[in-house]
Amino acid sequence: MDLKSQKVKLNDGHFIPVLGFGTYAPEEVPKSEALEATKFAIEVGFRHIDCARLYQNEEQVGQAIQSKIADGTVKREEIFYTSKLWCTFLQPDLVRPALEKSLKDLQLDYVDLYLIHFPVAMKPGEELLPKDENGKMILDSVDLCCTWEALEKCKDAGLTKSIGVSNFNHKQLEKILNKPGLKYKPVCNQVECHPYLNQRKLLDFCKSHDIVLVAYSALGSQRVKGWMNQSHPVLLEDPVLCAIAKKNKQTPALVALRYQIQRGVVVLAKSYNKKRIKENIQVFDFELSPEDMKAIDGINRNIRYNEILFGVGHPEFPFSEEY
Repeated sequence: MDLKSQKVKLNDGHFIPVLGFGTYAPEEVPKSEALEATKFAIEVGFRHIDCARLYQNEEQVGQAIQSKIADGTVKREEIFYTSKLWCTFLQPDLVRPALEKSLKDLQLDYVDLYLIHFPVAMKPGEELLPKDENGKMILDSVDLCCTWEALEKCKDAGLTKSIGVSNFNHKQLEKILNKPGLKYKPVCNQVECHPYLNQRKLLDFCKSHDIVLVAYSALGSQRVKGWMNQSHPVLLEDPVLCAIAKKNKQTPALVALRYQIQRGVVVLAKSYNKKRIKENIQVFDFELSPEDMKAIDGINRNIRYNEILFGVGHPEFPFSEEY
């Protein structure tokens, strides 16, 4: 299957590949692994690469892209690269400098997609996770509509082709969609989404506004201490998912990825394991039946692995809403 043809049209006319390579890794993973994994992902056919300032590996991911352009594997225009604006840079005057810093680290002239990473503002400054003396995150308040206007300017300046959001609930999306003088709608909302948290209501809301839903933690999730709820059941061990995988002669991970693609969701697959990176590309080699899809819809249990608890209590904390 030619991956390059598997794309979805965004509301601004650009196209996003339906399968993306996620580059986040916990702090203890050496940054050099991001370089090797991203190079390998491009070699096996990934063309959509999802990263962020917060991950602190844009330099390595950028090097991977550069080396694959240099050796003729890809052209820059064949790569769809996403970066994200972190919570400490939501003040409008900090937006463009933050994007320019990412571009410098990446050695790129533009990114394909720039997202507001999370709607809760934190104390501005170089510290990505600013904490007080008790170890509590120092939050801030910003009008997200003003942040959005700064992203629109970045698009007009050609620093990013498209702009979107991440971890927004439908009310926060509505606020931007209803903003007086809105120039560009968000092209996407990147959220945690998998068979245990299938986001049906948010997906329907996004589709009704021509906003693409992009799924992170699509395979459940790496259990990163501090950010993750460790007590939740493991998605890929779900009996329904495993039975469908067996029936289709696929792995539970591939079934979870395929499920998203068939419901019109752009899906990110995060792995630094070469065997699994290669396996994830095989999502295009089979199809789930309507019965399979219905069965997977049936295992939704609104389990959120990424609780992102530092924002609880902040007026813009997104997960207090049903969707």
